[in-house]
Amino acid sequence: MSDSAKVRLIAGPTASGKSALALRVAEATGGVIVNADALQIYRDLRVLSARPSAEEEARVPHRLYAVADASETWSVGRWLEAATAALDEIAAEGRTAVVVGGTGLYFRALTRGLADVPAIPEAVRAEARARLDLLGEDAFRAELRDRDAAAAARIAPGDRQR
Repeated sequence: MSDSAKVRLIAGPTASGKSALALRVAEATGGVIVNADALQIYRDLRVLSARPSAEEEARVPHRLYAVADASETWSVGRWLEAATAALDEIAAEGRTAVVVGGTGLYFRALTRGLADVPAIPEAVRAEARARLDLLGEDAFRAELRDRDAAAAARIAPGDRQR
């Protein structure tokens, strides 16, 4: 993204009026809204994620909304790659990007970058899921505590993603 790109960031908690504000800013500037909400990426979750209505989406261009099936896994790294590409395209058009959402990790990644951590191979993920299913959460967490107490302390109970 170029240093001269015009980007506005709107972040906040659920139901705080972020989407309405983003729409007003985008309309006033001829801008493009870019999604920074982890759930609004999924096309099947419009109501659950409080994604803008079809009418709102028709008023100004929206990017990174409804781009994935619910069965797909999106990481912050994948979002950052897609968001950076969208921001570059918007800047090349000479338009203002209005990045809006409630996923703080996405905003931190956009403004500060990500640590250079390699992707976890799907085979490793599948093995961990199978072990969790076999042992159950309590025994799995106990095994994790034995192997890496710091990681076990950081990961909330019930968090199957991490």
